[in-house]
Amino acid sequence: MNRRALWVACLLGGELLAACAIASTFGTTAIDGWNADEIALLSSIRLSALPPAPRDPSNAYESSPSAARLGERLFFDRRFSGNGSVSCGSCHQPDKQFQDGRPVGLGVGTGMRRTMPVVGAGYSPFLFWDGRKDSLWSQALGPLEDPAEHGGNRLAYAHLLAAHYRVEYESVFGGIPNLGRLPSQASPVGTPGQRAAWDSMSEKERQDVSRVFANMGKALAAYQKTLRHRESRMDRYVDGIIEGDAQAAAQFSAQEKRGLRIFIGKGQCITCHNGPLLTDQHFHNTGITPRTVGQPDPGRHAGIAKVRADEFNCLGRFSDAMPEQCEELNFIATADRAMASAFKTPSLRNVALRAPYMHAGQAASLTDVVRHYARAPSAAAGHSELKPIDLSEGEVRDLVAFLGTLSESGEPQPKRK
Repeated sequence: MNRRALWVACLLGGELLAACAIASTFGTTAIDGWNADEIALLSSIRLSALPPAPRDPSNAYESSPSAARLGERLFFDRRFSGNGSVSCGSCHQPDKQFQDGRPVGLGVGTGMRRTMPVVGAGYSPFLFWDGRKDSLWSQALGPLEDPAEHGGNRLAYAHLLAAHYRVEYESVFGGIPNLGRLPSQASPVGTPGQRAAWDSMSEKERQDVSRVFANMGKALAAYQKTLRHRESRMDRYVDGIIEGDAQAAAQFSAQEKRGLRIFIGKGQCITCHNGPLLTDQHFHNTGITPRTVGQPDPGRHAGIAKVRADEFNCLGRFSDAMPEQCEELNFIATADRAMASAFKTPSLRNVALRAPYMHAGQAASLTDVVRHYARAPSAAAGHSELKPIDLSEGEVRDLVAFLGTLSESGEPQPKRK
């Protein structure tokens, strides 16, 4: 990146502002030959540059320790599923960076897309590969009633909360409504029998149950927002460069340094994988082959309609936000053709530990991913944003070696009892 491009980025990018100040303190070169412009860019992707997660005005309980403790217990409780064998932690496993390592999710049935990690998800304005949810708490609700994931229904969950978590729930959210006269199972999006039972309930009863369900999501979100990334070898290397610590900087091999230069330069990876979380939080069509040939996934194009219609979105009755606080939803672009078969940019933190790749596990290895981006094939639906990049096989290996430095150090985040 040349100096003009860097300073334009400084003016436009939030995380880069501090990095630009760092650039002004360096001469033309530093350890390993990085120049001031490059150091500013490197500074912007280290974990220490990550600000606190933005506050979610739609969840008044996200900072409550009691809500987080309740959410953690719910996260690992398998009773909250149609067959009593699936929890949030079944797919979001702590020892696998809160994902499952499968091409597509496996709950009570088989899903259509890959499980996304939830660490750092509180920084994203839209969740899931297609952005069909606009908050961490509404995201938590979707799988609970999805027939391929938890396969349960909101009234059954309300009964479970009342039976097993009443004290914890009521200490955070207030009293659970009287469910004694209601059926055991009911939902507006469940089986025909569950929908019929839902329709037999009064409007107040339906709203009360949905409120309990929404609060369950808010507790889950409070827990998920406590999850943090730990620093990687890349973070320590960049810190060493910035602090002029040659010993710290020496932990990168020559190949990894070459890969980092490709990442921020020729490979153009940093165009979308930027900031401390190495994601722009946006959606892109990259021409990846559909999991089922001839059946392209509409991706973000369909996700926009879903998030706008979601009863649990920021503008819905169960949100704690004022309408004017729902800026992302209020100003969402509804007719953007570029969103056809576009998918969310995932964070690259811990990426080497999270094979397979892409939204449905189409790429088995990071080498396959890099080769795909270098080839830039045409998209099966919509229009790919990629342009071919002339990378040699050696450069592909260098870039993959660098991506391995993004894995965090230390033991997996434990499941607390």
